[in-house]
Amino acid sequence: MTRKLSEAQVSQYREEGFVAPVDAFTGAQAAGYRARLEALEAKLGGRITGNLMFKPHLYQTWIDEIVHSSEVLDPVEDVIGPDILLVQLTIWIKEANTDAFISWHQDATYFGLDPLEHVTAWVALSEASEESGCVEVLPGSHKRGQARHKVEFQPGNMLKTGQTIDISDYEGTPTLMPLRPGQLSLHHTQLLHNSRPNRSTDRRIGLGISYIPAHVRSTSGVPLSATLVRGEDRYGYFQHDARPQVDCGELEMRRHAEAMARWNEGRKVITERLSKSATG
Repeated sequence: MTRKLSEAQVSQYREEGFVAPVDAFTGAQAAGYRARLEALEAKLGGRITGNLMFKPHLYQTWIDEIVHSSEVLDPVEDVIGPDILLVQLTIWIKEANTDAFISWHQDATYFGLDPLEHVTAWVALSEASEESGCVEVLPGSHKRGQARHKVEFQPGNMLKTGQTIDISDYEGTPTLMPLRPGQLSLHHTQLLHNSRPNRSTDRRIGLGISYIPAHVRSTSGVPLSATLVRGEDRYGYFQHDARPQVDCGELEMRRHAEAMARWNEGRKVITERLSKSATG
């Protein structure tokens, strides 16, 4: 028996690589979380940049609350099982009426995980509509396995590595995943997806939360950290992150910096490996 998703939704995830929308938080809860995020921005001088965009659940208690919530973990468990680690989290913000976009890509490319059972839970804290540039997916594309990405540095691309895939070789029709504030989507790590510029009058704000079953390991050789959010970790492939007790506390910020140093080192290993493969 599933916890949150219907059997049909679980089947859709297996066959098409995504499920959306999934109701998680109320609009009022989403507004409250958005207010906390924008208060953090104000504290940081207006924007969340650099390493602070990643793994913010290590230094913000309210994001830690989201990633541990049953509202998010129940549907995640339905697709990857009960023993769950959080390996990465990214704050995705597109400002209103801007050209920022995300090129077609697969999440798996730079994560360096094996087996490829990583699922992204994308939680909307504001309206994620077609107009505001919601995530768009190519159903079933995850079944073709890992694709080789080109590297094209284009103005406005929020993927700093510039990875992109030409989808003309793929069958299927791109499908938008609009979300209301408080809803989430799930997509498989090898599913091709992108998002277009935000042409609305409001910011598009979301959290991209990367969950894996505990039996998944990193192939980088770097001792990465992850947060055990549900069940047991009987494998020990990742060091366990501590939960934050206060927002932006000295200890929390130091732990976050250490976790991100390991993550960036692992990412460098994977990037160099891909570069050698492309030229070899």
